[in-house]
Amino acid sequence: MAELITGLSADAVRANVERVQSEIADAAVRAGRSADAVQLLAAVKYVALEEIPVLAEAGITLAGENRAQELVRKVEAPGGDALTWDFIGHLQSRKVKQILPLVRMIHSVGSDSVVEQLGKHAQAGTKILVEVNIASEEGKSGIAPDRLDAFLDSCRAVENVEVAGLMTMPPLAQTAEDSRRWFAALAQLAADRDLPELSMGTTQDFAVAVEEGATIVRVGTKLYR
Repeated sequence: MAELITGLSADAVRANVERVQSEIADAAVRAGRSADAVQLLAAVKYVALEEIPVLAEAGITLAGENRAQELVRKVEAPGGDALTWDFIGHLQSRKVKQILPLVRMIHSVGSDSVVEQLGKHAQAGTKILVEVNIASEEGKSGIAPDRLDAFLDSCRAVENVEVAGLMTMPPLAQTAEDSRRWFAALAQLAADRDLPELSMGTTQDFAVAVEEGATIVRVGTKLYR
C-alpha cells in the first residue's frame, strides 16, 4: 500500500487544483468543449483522515474514495460533511447498503450481485455509472463491452436507480496517449446509448480523457504533491 499523504497545505492544494483545472480547460478547448462540462473529482484513497478538512479549505468540492470503510470514516471525519462524495473503487455487493446513503453517485457498478443489492437498498435518486472493462482484460472488474446492453437493461429494471453513464480504467499504459483509444471507445459506447456521464482519466492521463469526452476526471496525487 502506498504511503498516506499527510501535512497538506491548503494554499498548496489550492494552487494544484487551479493548475489541474487549467489543464482541463485547455484540453476542453482543444476538443471544442466547454471546461464547465468536466468535473474535477479529488481521489482521496491515500489522503490521511486528518487531512480531509484541508481539501474543502483548498476549494475542493467533490471527492471520491475507493474503499467502503474508508469512505464511511472520511465522510464522518471533521470536514467530511463539507464535501460531496462519490464511490469510485471496486464495490463488494455486501457494502452497497453501507455506502448508498453517503454518496452522490457510485462509479463502479459492474456485477450482477451489486445490481441485486441496489434492488434491495436503492432510494429515489440513486445514480450509478456502469464500470466497463473496456479492453476485456482477464480478471479485471467491470462489464465487457459485448455484455453492456444486457447489463444496462438489468440496471434500468431496478426501481429508484438512474444509470447516468459509464466509467472505465484503461489498461496500464506507458504514456497518456496510449489510453486515448480506450477513452474514445468508452465515449462511443456512451454516445450510442445516450448516456451523458463519462468517468475516465486519472492523474496521468486526465487531459487525454477530457479530449475524448470525459465529464468526470478522478485526480489524486497531482492535487497533493
